[in-house]
Amino acid sequence: MKIKSDFARYLSMFLTRYLPGEKRMSTNTIAVYRDSFRIFLMFCEERKGISPEKVILSTFTRELVIEYLDWLEKERGCSVITRNQRLSCIHGFLRYVQKESPENLYELQRILGIPSKKTPKTIVQYLTEDELKILFQQPETKTKQGRRDLVLLMLMYDSAARVQEIADLKVKNVRLTSPAVITLHGKGDKTRQVPIMGKTKEVLKAYLEDHKKYNWGIAPKEAPLFFNQRHQPLSRWGITYILDKYVCSAKMNTHFTVEFPVTPHVLRHSKAMGMLKAGTNLIYIRDFLGHSNVITTEVYARADNDMKRKALEESYKELYTEEMPKWEEDENLMQWLQNLCK
Repeated sequence: MKIKSDFARYLSMFLTRYLPGEKRMSTNTIAVYRDSFRIFLMFCEERKGISPEKVILSTFTRELVIEYLDWLEKERGCSVITRNQRLSCIHGFLRYVQKESPENLYELQRILGIPSKKTPKTIVQYLTEDELKILFQQPETKTKQGRRDLVLLMLMYDSAARVQEIADLKVKNVRLTSPAVITLHGKGDKTRQVPIMGKTKEVLKAYLEDHKKYNWGIAPKEAPLFFNQRHQPLSRWGITYILDKYVCSAKMNTHFTVEFPVTPHVLRHSKAMGMLKAGTNLIYIRDFLGHSNVITTEVYARADNDMKRKALEESYKELYTEEMPKWEEDENLMQWLQNLCK
């Protein structure tokens, strides 16, 4: 008798209808769910001897999921953050399934009760103003590729965009007439506009003039803003590679003393920290970054040691104003100490 996989049916509906339709999640978020279940199916086949076509809802038990999570950490070397992300994907799927399959509700509720592991709070890594200046000096602006890379680095910082938001940019998303803005399409299918000012606006304007010289075969406004040698949009990995190249070059400068990995997200952090130091309200920073909750933005306020030190210095009051007595001038005390040493 052929086993009918209810799991396959529910998973297909979850990935192709529920997430993009009802939840309106982006393709990147859906890809995370897809990859999570791909790894889970690989675990079932390699460790439990259950091939993908034989996985059914009743296969899901609390013990199996915990074993899978331990396998992620111990065998695949995944971090606790990755482990929690995989668990979150399973929880999201099972919350959807429990409404469709109430006969498995008890075991599904047991799995939903698996808690995430606590993780130490990470330190927000960011570049200082001087380090950013050194980084932006690295591209060779006499070449087309160098000019593209400079615009890419400056725009990533000035807009505080996520790397995928930069990769998805098209010419039509840039408006240089006053007020100059770029339109970013971010997480949760949300769109926001961020202002472009100063030197970034100037280099972007010159870059777009060069951009017009290419024959795209499509409407110029639909062309990707940043592209490779094959005139294809830069991928997030391509952007990361470009940044890595210039970070390595910047490290030749003795004033570029950065010991942590510089990722595109570090440029985003750097812009947020710069805004915070300039006295920008957290609410405005939240909207600029595209955060859904200001609690997420508060991590920057907790990260800036200079601001903490300044606040402590301003609030500190000297409670004892008289000079402390000089003990070496007390003759009686000195005589007593001399007698003690005899």
